[in-house]
Amino acid sequence: MFIFPLVYIVAFLVTIRNFWKGKMQTFFVFLIFGLSIYMNAMSVTFKMGFADEIPLLQSFKEVFVLLFLGWNIYHFEGKLKIDFIDKAIIAYFLLTLLYALLPLAGMSFTERLVSFKSTSFFVLVYFAGRLYPFDKIEMKRFFLYILVLAVIAGAVVLIEAITYQHLQTLTGYADYNFYYFNFEPSGHFGLSWTFESAGGFKRFGSIFANPLEHAAATLIALSVLAAFYTSEDYHFKPDTFGMFALFATLVSITFAFSRSSLVSYFLLIYAYGWITKKKYINKTIHFLVIVGLSYFLYILIKGLYENNGLLEVIVNTFNFTDPSSIGHVVEWMQGLTAIYQHPLGLGLGTSGRIGGSLGENVGGENQFIIIGVQVGIIGLMLYFGIFIQLIKKSKYWYYRLSGKEKMLCLVIFLMKIAFIIPMLTSEVDTSSYISYMTWFLTGIFINMIANKETIYGSEVSNSH
Repeated sequence: MFIFPLVYIVAFLVTIRNFWKGKMQTFFVFLIFGLSIYMNAMSVTFKMGFADEIPLLQSFKEVFVLLFLGWNIYHFEGKLKIDFIDKAIIAYFLLTLLYALLPLAGMSFTERLVSFKSTSFFVLVYFAGRLYPFDKIEMKRFFLYILVLAVIAGAVVLIEAITYQHLQTLTGYADYNFYYFNFEPSGHFGLSWTFESAGGFKRFGSIFANPLEHAAATLIALSVLAAFYTSEDYHFKPDTFGMFALFATLVSITFAFSRSSLVSYFLLIYAYGWITKKKYINKTIHFLVIVGLSYFLYILIKGLYENNGLLEVIVNTFNFTDPSSIGHVVEWMQGLTAIYQHPLGLGLGTSGRIGGSLGENVGGENQFIIIGVQVGIIGLMLYFGIFIQLIKKSKYWYYRLSGKEKMLCLVIFLMKIAFIIPMLTSEVDTSSYISYMTWFLTGIFINMIANKETIYGSEVSNSH
């Protein structure tokens, strides 16, 4: 298991060495291969008895973002074209900073700062990408690394499934979580409920922190895969490695067994068929949906699900009677009630994973509700507005760009579509890999189109 902290530290040292040489592209190596194994690297280090070194290792990711952002600011040339997304993200950052400074919800200043970092550090990641010269980015290499990671993750989860053992039982996951986040082991496998379904099936996290992060990372990989192998005339032409990567994403999404991400996996394919005007893809999905619904109705009529654990999970998901679904609904109602009663928010640290670790959680299980509970309707509208505008912008520009610009456009569009459902059922941004990857790519995307929107401003305005 020592391979996890070894890879994490080596990725850090290699990136630092190349950073001082001005080779900024190696930042992507740490972002992809370092952050994806972050939790396993930390838990194995803790298990090996190096608890005192954990805070230093934890800080690597923030240090890199700050170094990269500082380098970009220092070397930035020209005039920055401010986009609506820039304004909204800055407004969100300032709002959450205000809530961090105000003595709300009975939280200490330190606790509010911890929550502020959790809810708003993505802004710095965004600007690290936003200020980096787009012409210096080797987009194909960057995306190829993501696909290599997907293949590795697929291979590991296959081993987990064959041996029917969670990798995290060997890494010290439970002890690390309890020591640093005050989360006691739960579920039937000594990890957390995240690692099992309501029907007792194991859900596997592969090299990632947990099955939910594994599933979300798979959605990123599939988005990249679709864009990487789509030609200028909208044909999907994967090579042998591309087929391996596609198979790996299917294996990962199956054994991660996240229902929201599984639906999003096919929603992503549907969105791909729609934006690339491949009607046969959408017709196929329509057919599969009809077949699936017909089979579901058949199960209901025959009552077969009573003696079948998997079918029971499916049925209970739809009627919200399994513990996981009930938990979602309860958390949503608590959060919505809190937002209604406190439209200006309860304060940072009152909802989500950080709130849970502090024992003050109100609502949750939904990225948008968690933000609304903490910083109110204004913060929620800013965050939601950013999300919607990114979908609209990426769709608009996809048909007007070419080369690596077109590729990045498609990745952003598919990622944002794919994360709609997972964001309704979990706090996606708590994952360092998912948050850093999505917001860094978002920053690069806005940097790419900012000057173009200045030239074609009226046309873009009309598209909104």
